[in-house]
Amino acid sequence: MSTKISKRIASAIINSLSAGVVPRIGIDNVAVGREKEIKSLLQNFEDVAQKGAAFRFIVGNYGSGKSFMLQLLRNQAMEQGFVVADADLSAEKRLAGTNQEGLATYRELMRNMAIKNRPEGGALVSILEGWINKIQQEVAKETGTRPNDDRFDDYVETRIQEVVASIEGLVHGFDFGNVISAYWRGYRLGNDDQKNAALRWLRGEFNTKTEAKSALAEVRVIIDDDTWYDYIKLIAKFTADIGYQGLLVFLDEAVHLYQIANAIAREKNYDKLLAIFNDTMQGRVENLGIFVSGTPKFLEDPNRGLFKNPAWQRRTKESRFVKQAGMQDISSPVIRLTPLNSTEIYALLQRIADVHAVNFGYEVKLQKQDFQNFVQAVENRLGAEALLTPGEIVRDFIGVLNVIHQNPAIAFSQLIRGADLRLTSDKDDAAEFSL
Repeated sequence: MSTKISKRIASAIINSLSAGVVPRIGIDNVAVGREKEIKSLLQNFEDVAQKGAAFRFIVGNYGSGKSFMLQLLRNQAMEQGFVVADADLSAEKRLAGTNQEGLATYRELMRNMAIKNRPEGGALVSILEGWINKIQQEVAKETGTRPNDDRFDDYVETRIQEVVASIEGLVHGFDFGNVISAYWRGYRLGNDDQKNAALRWLRGEFNTKTEAKSALAEVRVIIDDDTWYDYIKLIAKFTADIGYQGLLVFLDEAVHLYQIANAIAREKNYDKLLAIFNDTMQGRVENLGIFVSGTPKFLEDPNRGLFKNPAWQRRTKESRFVKQAGMQDISSPVIRLTPLNSTEIYALLQRIADVHAVNFGYEVKLQKQDFQNFVQAVENRLGAEALLTPGEIVRDFIGVLNVIHQNPAIAFSQLIRGADLRLTSDKDDAAEFSL
């Protein structure tokens, strides 16, 4: 690693990877490979920042690094000045449903909304108050007035209404603008109840219009299953208008849509996804990027995947010429994660060993040959070419590091020599076909 990392970050990385989940912080310290894919995806960031939009699928088998890629992109996006929001799709969090599953996804995105100085999520308050503070500073500089002066708040409100006016022409923009204005008035008057009511509305936490209107007189509607995506577009426009690069949304575990047993419910979710795809790809939305990860079956299964719908095939299928040449078009809507090569695996293991040593407070004693022997061992696995994934490699390697740290008398080579390293794919295959 080029820089020394803290014990806190090292611990977060090792604990996350040991549990089979992606770290929320410090992920750059263990990132290797994928340079072409990342370069292509970062181009999407530039498009979004220039009032464009983007939609990309990141497709790979279980453990291939899809979630890792999304988290890496999320962190880089915050560094570049974007607002980010991420959610793991599940049986309870989908794009559409009959029991507020779409709204549940929206609520999760709002909980996880993050910016550079609030990377852990919950950034909505920071975004709103940071914007208001910025306007106050600009007003003070331009008018020579101060917060206690009679006209100061009027000047600030004029500037706030300019931003609100730019949103009101969009679908549901009038109501969204009213709530932003209500938050400002609560801020201006020191009315925490009004500020909290506005935040609840923006987070989609009201279940009925009556409940919302009782808490916030300015509103006529609430965010619900049918409209949540319209508000994602409004937030993207709003964040760009107040100085951010735009909004990037990361949706992981789209295989859960594929696993919906009811065909009508599954197709309803696919139709919602198609509407979002069309919106972004046809330029009907500004400053919004959508990144979705899923397995190959989620995309290609002709019976229950996206490819069951010819519209999805037309939009995402690879060029036959490119496919026949054994190449990948990384500018297409679908990026497929291929296995890491030996050099990348070697670099990954070195980084993991460095982080592990920081976490447990020891000096790395492994030699180049130890890393090479481990790479050789995993490459010799039965079925490795088809099934070997970074997730498997990392879990195995951390387990070995844990044992030799706990048992100094055991040599690294002794531990991996003769181990049964055959792959077992039953679990992953079952996961893809579970209903």
